[in-house]
Amino acid sequence: MRRVVSPTVQNRPFTILVAAAVVALEGLAALVMGGWVAYETLIGKAGDVMSSLVLAGFALAVGAGLVWVAWGILQLMRWSRGPAVVTQIFAVPLAISLIQAGQLAWGVPLIAAAAVILVTLLAPPSTHALMGDV
Repeated sequence: MRRVVSPTVQNRPFTILVAAAVVALEGLAALVMGGWVAYETLIGKAGDVMSSLVLAGFALAVGAGLVWVAWGILQLMRWSRGPAVVTQIFAVPLAISLIQAGQLAWGVPLIAAAAVILVTLLAPPSTHALMGDV
């Protein structure tokens, strides 16, 4: 994995710091939700144990992946931008569906986070820091 040397890690653009922080928050939220579903399943509150375990495992994997991507963004790793952007592209329709279903407490923060991440990761300072002189 290639680290770009344009701006040093100590001299990261503000947009990189914001993007990494919000991606990490998304990852931590997924980890917490996955853990909660696993806990609820293990104490016997799940209606369908197998589906709940699959959901918990998926949420834990996504959460761990997002935390790893956030670390990559913070370390100015070129590979980290793609997964972060693709995740947000999938998050936008999900957030819209949640909002349309009246789940504003889930949908609004998700679409706000996706917008912040996309704007900060695609901003010129972030593009230069992660991709160099492309």
